[in-house]
Amino acid sequence: MCNQELMHTDPLKERSLLMSLSRKFLAPLVIAAVGLTALPAVAQDRALAFSLTGGIASAPKYFGAGSNRIAPGASFGFTGLNFGRVQIGDPDGPAQFATGTGLRGSLRFIPKRKGEKELDGLDDVKASLEIGAGVHHTTEFWQVFADLRYGVIGHKAVAGELGANAIYRGADGLVVHAGPRAGFGNSRFMRSYFGVTDAESDASGLAAYRPSGGVHSVGFEIGMYQPLNEDWGITGALRYDRLRGDAGNSPIVRQGSRDQIGASIGVTRHFNFRF
Repeated sequence: MCNQELMHTDPLKERSLLMSLSRKFLAPLVIAAVGLTALPAVAQDRALAFSLTGGIASAPKYFGAGSNRIAPGASFGFTGLNFGRVQIGDPDGPAQFATGTGLRGSLRFIPKRKGEKELDGLDDVKASLEIGAGVHHTTEFWQVFADLRYGVIGHKAVAGELGANAIYRGADGLVVHAGPRAGFGNSRFMRSYFGVTDAESDASGLAAYRPSGGVHSVGFEIGMYQPLNEDWGITGALRYDRLRGDAGNSPIVRQGSRDQIGASIGVTRHFNFRF
C-alpha cells in the first residue's frame, strides 16, 4: 500500500520528500562517517573478543525433573570490547578467568517444556533465550560474580545467578574452578516454570500454585578448561543444584526432584576481531 502511494505522488511533492529525508538521515550519516575517518589511529583500534563452546550436555529435562536428558550443548563467553573510549574487559587478556574487575556477558538457553507424561495437563512452556551481563572480581586464586539476564525469547522474565570460585591455574594453561552458586528469578520467571494455574490444576490434578520471585536454587559447580593452542580448548563442568523456597515447594517439583545434576563437555573456539 505504501509503495503504491509513493508511485502516484506528485513529482514536486516527491522531490520535496526526498530532500527532506536526505537532510534528516543522509547528512548525519555523512557527518558521522567523516568524524570516524578523522579519529586518531589509537581511537580506531577497536576490538571484540569472545568464545563459543559446542559439545554435549546432560541436564534435567525441566526445572524440577526427576530424570535427565542428553543433548547438544552450547555456550557463549565474553572476553572484552574496545570501541573508542568504551573498554569492557580485555580483548587481549587470557581467554578464561582473566584477573581484574569488570563486566562479563551472560547467556542461557532453556529448552521447551512439553505438557506431557508426568506434566500432562500443564501448558507447554516455550523455549527461552536469556541474554544479559554481569560483574566480576577475579584474582589469581579466586573469583566472585553476579549475572543478570532477560528472556528476550520465551518467558520475557528476569533471572540471574550469584557465585564464587576457587581457581587453580596449571603451568600448561589448565584452569580448574569450583564454588557455590545461587540462582534467582522474578515472579514471572517463577510462575513460568514452577507455577500451576487454576485451569492447569483442573486438567492435571496438581494443586494450583502461584510462586513469588526470589532465590530458587543453591548449588555447587566444578569445571575445567584445558587450552590446546591460542584459539582452541577443551571445556568441562559438573554441577549440582538444590531447588528451594517457592521453587522447591512447587507441585511440579514435589512429583519430580529437588536435586538437579548436570554435566557438560565441549570444544571451545576463541575469536578476536579488530575493526
